[in-house]
Amino acid sequence: MNTLLQARFSVDYPNKPGVLTGVEFEIGAGEILGLVGESGSGKSTIALAILRLLDHKGGATHGEVLFEGTNLLELSEREMRRIRGRDIALVLQSPLASLNPSLRIGSQIREAWRAHQSGPEWKPRALELFDLVSLPTEEEFLDRFPRQLSVGQAQRVLIAMAVLHRPRLLIADEATSALDAITQAEILALFQRLNRELGMAMLFISHDLLAVASLCERIAILQGGRILESGPTAQMFRHPKTEDTRALLQAVLRNSSLAAEMLPESQPSAFAD
Repeated sequence: MNTLLQARFSVDYPNKPGVLTGVEFEIGAGEILGLVGESGSGKSTIALAILRLLDHKGGATHGEVLFEGTNLLELSEREMRRIRGRDIALVLQSPLASLNPSLRIGSQIREAWRAHQSGPEWKPRALELFDLVSLPTEEEFLDRFPRQLSVGQAQRVLIAMAVLHRPRLLIADEATSALDAITQAEILALFQRLNRELGMAMLFISHDLLAVASLCERIAILQGGRILESGPTAQMFRHPKTEDTRALLQAVLRNSSLAAEMLPESQPSAFAD
């Protein structure tokens, strides 16, 4: 599998050094990597560092983020603007807060289209994506305001906008955490479909280990600004290497109906009594 993204970096703020320390991971073309960590572990900082959005917040990123062999940390802001949304896209946690409440959905999609392309093709492209993400495909839907959407619909709109230009990497930062259980399952299935049908690689960032396990081929565990360990999902559940990872997985699996699925009898669990 070809490597799409290879990251080795640390992040400091003027009054808070070591927010991220020696973070290292890679994502293959078409792969879904899950990044799991508790609140404050630095998960969202990783997403912002990849897209060079920490520059505006006073954060300093040291190291390298290689995207298709190009170090994003060495690019100018103008060069990064060409990449954001076109080659690497981001879906955030709060869908209704991420949409402009005063603009119709169609206007916001048109703006996202014009950031990298021109012409009227945005509308058929939007309706095509609406069908893919299970939204109404009538043009009237484009005339709605965000307040007229459910949270699940708003998240689907954001996902459609994120994949408008067929990015090679989609970063989903807590993209299911604000959703109810049923809608969360639907969005996870949607991410799988996008990965399968569009061939997009994904970095799925979440505190929800079970959501990550249901979606991702590999998992990286983040704690205190460091990656404790990473590896194939099933292997991580069956044979964690560190005590911190072991404790985290044990707590989750004790209360989960997925335990039997993740730890089949043919593969002895590291947590077996």
